[in-house]
Amino acid sequence: MNIEQVSCPICQIDFPSSLIESHVTKCLFLIDSNTAGVSKESSQSPGSKSLQSKNFLMKKPDNKITKRKITSGQTFLITKGDCTKQDLEIKENVVDKPAKKPRINEHIPLAEKMRPSNFSGYIGQEHILGPQCALYQLLHKGEIPNMILWGPPGCGKTSLANVIAHICKNNTTNMMRYVKLSAAMAGVNDLKEVINIAANELKFGRRTVVFMDEIHRFNRTQQDVFLPHVESGTITLIGATTENPSFNLNSALLSRCRVLVLEKLSISNLVSILKCALSSLGGTMQISSESKAITNLSSGIISEACGSSTSPIPRFIVDEATILWLAETCDGDARIALGGLELAVQSKTPSKEEFLKTDPVLITLNDIKENLRKTHMLYDKKGDQHYDMISALHKSVRASDENASLYWLTRMIAGGEDPVYIARRLVRMACEDIGLEDPKALSIAVHTMNGCKMIGMPECDVLLAQCTTYLARAPKSRLMEDALRAAQRVVANHKGPQPGVPLHLRNAQTKTLKDLGYGKGYNMLHKDESKLNYLPEGLENVDFFVKN
Repeated sequence: MNIEQVSCPICQIDFPSSLIESHVTKCLFLIDSNTAGVSKESSQSPGSKSLQSKNFLMKKPDNKITKRKITSGQTFLITKGDCTKQDLEIKENVVDKPAKKPRINEHIPLAEKMRPSNFSGYIGQEHILGPQCALYQLLHKGEIPNMILWGPPGCGKTSLANVIAHICKNNTTNMMRYVKLSAAMAGVNDLKEVINIAANELKFGRRTVVFMDEIHRFNRTQQDVFLPHVESGTITLIGATTENPSFNLNSALLSRCRVLVLEKLSISNLVSILKCALSSLGGTMQISSESKAITNLSSGIISEACGSSTSPIPRFIVDEATILWLAETCDGDARIALGGLELAVQSKTPSKEEFLKTDPVLITLNDIKENLRKTHMLYDKKGDQHYDMISALHKSVRASDENASLYWLTRMIAGGEDPVYIARRLVRMACEDIGLEDPKALSIAVHTMNGCKMIGMPECDVLLAQCTTYLARAPKSRLMEDALRAAQRVVANHKGPQPGVPLHLRNAQTKTLKDLGYGKGYNMLHKDESKLNYLPEGLENVDFFVKN
C-alpha cells in the first residue's frame, strides 16, 4: 500500500500525509526555540518576511547531507533518524559570529557613580536620618511610608531614594517592587500602566514603591491620578521636588504623604563625599600637618562609608586645601562639587594605558578653579528663593540693620534678580515702614526706581545700595500702614449696606441737587471750627490713628 508522501516546507523532508501537520508544527517550534536568542544582526527586522534565507544542512536517510537556504544568517544541522517518530535535532553551527554582549556605559557621571546603596554610605541630613529619627527606624524595619522629599538641588533626594530602592530589593520579609519615574519624561499613561501592574502584583502580596522625581512638574490634574491608589495602598509614593510642595502639590496629595525637608549639605558633609570620590577614582588627598590627627581618627569611618580604600599607587594627588575650597564653593550642592572634581581629574590624569608609566599627577587649586568657576548662585527668580530673600531684605530694613539689608540686596543682585523689582519693593518700604517720619524717603525710592529703569544693570547696583542704606538708617513709623489697615477693617466688617455720603459733603452740580440739600451748610473751615462732621452717620468718632 503506497502512503502519500508530502514534503515539509521547512526542512524539505518527505513525510506521510497523516504526519506532516504535526511535524511542521514541531519543525517550526524547534527553529523558533533555537533562534530565540539570536543577536540583532541576525534577527528579523520589522516588516521583513516571516521566513528569510537561512542555511540548513540536512542529513537524509541515505546519509547524504544537503544544504538548503530557508531563513537568514545562520547554518543549522538537521538530522533525521526515524521519520515516523519525527525526531529532529537542530543544532546551530559556528559559521556565524556570536551575539555581542551589551556594553557597559563607561561614561556615567561621577555624581551618579557615587550614589550610596545603604545608610552607611549616605552622608548628611542627620535631622531626618539620625538613629533616633522615625524615618530611619521605619526604613530599617523595611516599612516605607508615603513621603515627599523637598530640598535644593544636590542635597541627596535621589540618593535617599536609591537607598530605599536597595531596601526594597534586599527585603526578604516584605516583597516589594521599586519603580523609578521622572515627571519630566513620564506622563499619565505611563503612571497608569505602573499602577495597573502594581494592582496585579498586590494580589500576590507584593507591594510597589513608586519614586516620582520632579513631581512638581505634574499639574494638579495629573497629580490627582495618585490619590485613590495612594489612599488604597496600591502603591507607596515617594516624590522628590525642589519646589515648595505647599504651592506646587495638591493639598489632598500632601495630606496623604509626609513632607520631609532636606537641607543644603554642610561643608563637612561635602568634604566627606569628596574624599569618598577620591577613593573611588583611585586618587588620594595630601593632608596638612595640622589636621593629620583628626583625619587619622575619621579615616576608618570614611573608608567604611565609601566601601573602598585608596590605591597603594594613586593616580593623582589633591591637597586638602583644594578639597576644602571645592566644598565651600558649590553652595551645598554635592553634584556641583563632584562634577568639578571629575572635570579636573579627567583633564589632568593620564589614560589607563599611560598610568603605569608615569608618576601620580598633582591636581592643584588652580586646576579646580579653571574647571569650576563660581558663576552660579542658588536663586530661583520665580520660586521660594525669590520671596524668601525679598522678605529678608524688607525685614532687615524695617529693623534698621543696614548691614543685613545690604547683604540680602547683594544676594539678590548676584542671583540675577530684576533691579526694577527690587526698587519697586523699596518704594513700598519707604511708605510702609518709614512713612511720615521721613517723607523724603519715598521721593528717594521713586527716583531710584526710575534710575534703574533708565540705566539698568550693572550700573544701577549702587543706586539700589544707596537707597537701601538710606531706608535702613531712616527713622521708622508704621503709622500710615496701621491706619490704612484699620480703615480697611471698618469698611470690610460693616454690617448691612455701606452708609451714604452726608448731604453737606455732596457736590451740588445742578439746581435740582441743590434743592435736595446737596452741599447745604458746607464751609471751608477747619473741622474744629466748622462744627461739621466729615464721616458718615454712625462713624463720627472713629480714629484710625490711635492704636486700640
